[in-house]
Amino acid sequence: MYTSLRIIYVLTFVVAVCSCKEQEVLPKPSGQLALDFPKGNYIKSENLNCPFSFDVNEYTRVLAKRDCSMKIEYPGMDATLYLNYLPVQNNLRQLLIDGQKLSYEHNQKADVIADFPFVNKSNNTYGMMYEIEGDAASNAQFYVTDSTKHFLTASLYFYTQPNYDSILPAIDYVKTDMVKMMETLRWKE
Repeated sequence: MYTSLRIIYVLTFVVAVCSCKEQEVLPKPSGQLALDFPKGNYIKSENLNCPFSFDVNEYTRVLAKRDCSMKIEYPGMDATLYLNYLPVQNNLRQLLIDGQKLSYEHNQKADVIADFPFVNKSNNTYGMMYEIEGDAASNAQFYVTDSTKHFLTASLYFYTQPNYDSILPAIDYVKTDMVKMMETLRWKE
């Protein structure tokens, strides 16, 4: 019994002495998330049977409904851009209120809600883009109208738990597409 205790003490002493020698500590190299999204190559969405058209990233999949509402899916990102079209019928004020309210419903989870007015007089398109920072359900939204006949809203959603820092590169990628849609939007009537 004493022999095994001596062996344990000696081994503990040897391990303690050997572990105390100085070792060179190397800092960890900084790592960055490597997300590789395809470069945006835009095509016209004119094949839709809707009173508007816009350029859409060919990387996406557009699923349109008869009422001209649609889903634009981003397959590699688990993201979907929902577009809703409504005709203006003496209800522009209510449509504008609803379009603004949609963005501010995320106020409890959002850190910042930045709004950017959009005016394109040559295309008769006016609206607002909202960038929502924080762990909100939707991080980018817009609405556009011609003020007389047409009203279109868009909201970006990810099929994942909202973690703003993790999905920020994907948000930025889709926001670029959203701005392109607004800039190229043409009313057909």
